[in-house]
Amino acid sequence: MSRNLAIAASVPAPSMSAIAQRKVIDRTRGSGNGPIVRLMSPSDLGQYLKPFVFLDRVDAESSMARGVNIHPHSGLATVTVLTEGNLRFDKGKWGAGLLDYGGVEWMRAGSGIWHGDEYQPGTSRRFKGFQLWVALPAELEASSPEWQFVLSKDIPAVGPAKLVVGAYGGAVSPVRSFRGLNYLLVTLAPGEEWVYETPSGHDVGWLAVSHGSVSGDGVYSAGDMIVFDRSDAAIPLRAGAEGATFVLGSAVPHPHDLVLGYYSVHTSKTALEAGEARIAEVRDLYG
Repeated sequence: MSRNLAIAASVPAPSMSAIAQRKVIDRTRGSGNGPIVRLMSPSDLGQYLKPFVFLDRVDAESSMARGVNIHPHSGLATVTVLTEGNLRFDKGKWGAGLLDYGGVEWMRAGSGIWHGDEYQPGTSRRFKGFQLWVALPAELEASSPEWQFVLSKDIPAVGPAKLVVGAYGGAVSPVRSFRGLNYLLVTLAPGEEWVYETPSGHDVGWLAVSHGSVSGDGVYSAGDMIVFDRSDAAIPLRAGAEGATFVLGSAVPHPHDLVLGYYSVHTSKTALEAGEARIAEVRDLYG
C-alpha cells in the first residue's frame, strides 16, 4: 500500500454534523384525518416548491381502490408510488399489472385528460403511498397525454434509494419525465445513514416520511413533510431506531407563476383556458 493510500484509509468518513447541509425552513403534517392527507397544494407550499405543487399521503384499505373517481387534469404530471402493499392497474394500451413498493405510475396530463379508474385492489389488505403533482415546463404543458407504468424491478436502485424520476448517482430512471427533476423513494435500516448529494442547480428540495423516523436538521416522523432552504447543499440523514421510509424530491426551480384551475396547473392564463377547453372536448373519451 502506498503512503498516500495508507493515509486515506486511516481518515474516517465525515460525520453528519461535519457535512455542509441544507436547513429546514418549514414542516407540516398537512390537512385531513382520513385515509388521504393533503400535505401540499399549489396554493400553499407548491408556490415555494414548484415544479412540485401537490402531495397526498395515502394510508388506506385496498378496497378503497374500487371506487372510481373520474376527474380531469391539464398542464401537469402526476407521479404515484407505493411505500407498502400493492394495487392492480389496468389502463388498456398503456399497460396492466401489479404496482408495489418502488413501482411507479407517471401520468402526463399535458393538453388535457380524464382519469381515476386505473386501479383495483391487489393482494394486500392495505396500501400506503404518495401521489405527487408536478407542474410541466411551458413546452410540455400542451403535449399529448400519456401514461407510463414502471414495475419496481425496472426502477433503478442507488444504494437504499429507488430512483423514481430523474438521474442520480450514475443511474437514470426509465420514467419519461423532463430534465432537472429528481424524485426518490428511500428505505433505511435502523440507524443507517445516507446522504443525498443534491445535484447542482436543484435549489428546490423536500422530503415526506411514510414509515419510521429520520433525523437531519431535526427529527422527522411518519406523516411529516419537510421543506428545505433554497440551496444545492447535501442532505445527510440518519434513520431512527425503527428505520425509515420516505420520499425525497429535488429540482431546478420552475420559472413561471402558477396559473391554477381546479384540477390544472399552467404557466399562463391562455394556456389554462386552452387546457380547460380541451378537457371539455375530450370528456366523453375518458368518462
